[in-house]
Amino acid sequence: MRVLLVEDDEPIAESLTRGLSRYGFEVRWVRTGAEALADDDEAAIVLVDLGLPDMDGLDVCRELRARGDVPIIVISARSDEVDRVVGLEIGADDYVTKPFGVREVVARMRAVLRRVQPARSEPAQERGRVLIDRRGRRVHLDGAELELTPKEFDLLSFLAEEPGAVFTREQIMEAVWDENWFGPTKTLDVHVGVLRRKLGDAASLETVRGVGFRLVLT
Repeated sequence: MRVLLVEDDEPIAESLTRGLSRYGFEVRWVRTGAEALADDDEAAIVLVDLGLPDMDGLDVCRELRARGDVPIIVISARSDEVDRVVGLEIGADDYVTKPFGVREVVARMRAVLRRVQPARSEPAQERGRVLIDRRGRRVHLDGAELELTPKEFDLLSFLAEEPGAVFTREQIMEAVWDENWFGPTKTLDVHVGVLRRKLGDAASLETVRGVGFRLVLT
């Protein structure tokens, strides 16, 4: 999957490029807004810094949105609420504040892509004894269909994208519930508990103390 990264800070851009490559993304890195707007290769998603040397990243977002519906995530050191609101209002799909980790950016990208590219493009995925059919929003365990609520399905589907990886509570809440989620995460614990009972010994939903959860499929 091709990513257009618009970032003039070389250390950040190189770190993101290496990190995203490890997750299977093909990164095209440009340093200016003009280069981004002149890029002819179709990207699946665009990451845009606001502090570009030739123009404001918000103007890049505005122009890209006027041209089409490519998913856009703003990555910026600007943490003011005004900048966030303006970025989202002109068409950005999400806003990530620096400093950030590659895993957070990947989680945000996947969440955005799920919202703008429905599961029609995602085939059934077999993970051990568990078969996840994202297109049909069904899960089978040892051949028998599990009865899951929409949120239980979304939670399992998200964690199963990267079995064994640890996702923080915040990443899960943003991806499964709402990208602008604020407040307690008790509902996450409830859903995790229900999934544990339904999956039985086919999977282990492990709690990583002080961090979040990981899914291990058998």
